Amino acid sequence: MNSAPRVLAVLDDLLTAAAHDERGALWQLAEQGRELDANLVRLPPGAEVGEHQEDVLDVLAVVIAGSGRVVVAGGGDSLDLTPTTVLWLPRTSRRALVAGPDGLAYVTVHRRRPGLTIKPLAKASAAAPVAPSPADEGGEAPCMLDRVCPGCGRLSQDPEPVFCSRCGERFPER
Repeated sequence: MNSAPRVLAVLDDLLTAAAHDERGALWQLAEQGRELDANLVRLPPGAEVGEHQEDVLDVLAVVIAGSGRVVVAGGGDSLDLTPTTVLWLPRTSRRALVAGPDGLAYVTVHRRRPGLTIKPLAKASAAAPVAPSPADEGGEAPCMLDRVCPGCGRLSQDPEPVFCSRCGERFPER
């Protein structure tokens, strides 16, 4: 792992190079050995990231350009978003994002999501055999491609996703 500080992106350059109607993750932190994930996400004017909930991670979002609002589920409240707004999205909070007339560009930062792993069952000995617990049986379905975002590749925790909680991309109709 390289522990030297370095510039990874210039956000103004990325936003300038993007097409006016381009949406989704324009940049993602991809360095090896990192403990964080970060993304530059852009929504064109009027675009939405539908109501969703992140169950595992808190997310910090910083508005870089444009405007919009976060619609808080349940209470119907909304929070205005303008450049330099720092927004905390606690895990389990339900929310939706709506871009304003100039679109919305923001950076998200959160703890890196651990990769999926397959864990072996505990080894049994002749003296103490180990019976599998219900948690050890089964596992994930063999194919969850319908839950993989077509824009950024994130696996959605929602069994029937409509919008990606990372980049805002709409999932194809089923």
